[in-house]
Amino acid sequence: MPDLATTRVFRNGNSQAVRIPADLAFERSDMDVTIERVGDELRIRPVRASLAHALALFAAFSDDFMDGERDAGEQAERESL
Repeated sequence: MPDLATTRVFRNGNSQAVRIPADLAFERSDMDVTIERVGDELRIRPVRASLAHALALFAAFSDDFMDGERDAGEQAERESL
């Protein structure tokens, strides 16, 4: 059964906010979260890192990036399973 706690919602400027009790708090407080409504529930999750940045880094490599730059070596014989 999930951890349950009671807390209050309050106004913070034009937004509604909720205090997350310490025993349910995320480890970090400097991260982005997503929030979605599912029926009468609000689900809060840490934002997952996007692979778009990593893909952009790979795209920056030239076409000949690995040509002749790495010794592929011989494959070792392995015992069959």
